[in-house]
Amino acid sequence: MKETTRKTALVSFLLYVAAVFGITFLLLHFVGQRTVVLGASMEPALYDGDNLIVDKISYRFHEPERYDVIVFPYEDGTYYIKRIIGLPGEAVLIDENGSIYINGERISESYGKEVIEDPGCAGEEITLGETEYFVLGDNRNNSMDSRDERVGLIERDAIIGKAFVRIFPLNQIGVVSSKIQKSLR
Repeated sequence: MKETTRKTALVSFLLYVAAVFGITFLLLHFVGQRTVVLGASMEPALYDGDNLIVDKISYRFHEPERYDVIVFPYEDGTYYIKRIIGLPGEAVLIDENGSIYINGERISESYGKEVIEDPGCAGEEITLGETEYFVLGDNRNNSMDSRDERVGLIERDAIIGKAFVRIFPLNQIGVVSSKIQKSLR
C-alpha cells in the first residue's frame, strides 16, 4: 500500500513539473519574451542593461501604433528595440532642423533625447508601404534605425512584439509607456 502511495505521489509530482514547464514554454514562445537592452539607442526611456518583457500577443488583435516601443530582429540573432514613428501608408520626412514630418505635418513628440543631426535617408520624403513602419531610437544621434538603409523600414510580420514591462533594475520596474513623457531616470 505504501509503495502505491509513493508511486502516485511521484507521478503527481512529475505531472506537475511537466505542466509547469509546458505552461512556461507556451508563455515564453507565444505570449511574452524576456529581452535585455544593449546600448544607449533608447535613452532616456530605456537604458543599457534594462531587462524587459516583450508582449508577443497583443499585435494579434490590433495593429502597432505610433510611439509603441517594438522589438524586431536585425541580423545574426540580434534584436533591435525602437519606437514606431511612421505607420503604413504614411509619408515620413526629417528636415535639416531635425523636425519630423508625417504626411507633411510636423509631429510634436518629446521622445528624442536631442535634436536629430542626421536625417539619413529620411532627409527625402519616404512613403511607407501598406505593411511598413518607420522606427527611431529615442537617443536620435546614437541610434541605428530606419534612417539607416541597413535597418530600413520594418515589415509588419518582422515585429516580434511590444516592449511591455521593465523587470530590471528593480528600482525601475514598471510598464514601458507609449505616452509622450520623459524618463525620470
